[in-house]
Amino acid sequence: MNTSDLLTYCMSKPGAEQSFKECWQATQIKSEGVLFAMLYEVKGRPALSLKATPALAELLREEHNDVFPSEYLNKSHWSTLWLDGSLKDSQIYYLVDASWQQADATREAGVNHDDH
Repeated sequence: MNTSDLLTYCMSKPGAEQSFKECWQATQIKSEGVLFAMLYEVKGRPALSLKATPALAELLREEHNDVFPSEYLNKSHWSTLWLDGSLKDSQIYYLVDASWQQADATREAGVNHDDH
């Protein structure tokens, strides 16, 4: 998947804001202050971290070699996937949507926005 297309898709979500986390060299995309996607490189490969329920995160990791626990974020909720791996673009877009919905639920519940 092309990182530019993915970033455009993430930024099309309601309330989306982009920032850069210097210490991780990562582009973070938040919805009204709640992180839902993070683009960066892992071992020289383009990667995307997304939030999911713990059950979905575990299932994705079991079924796809290209999905693994996030390096920087809560590993029970956050997974990282290779953008140049075996996941289809449609699957990645679906996971972005699910992550945005998790951020929306977090925001509505008034949960602490600090996900790291």
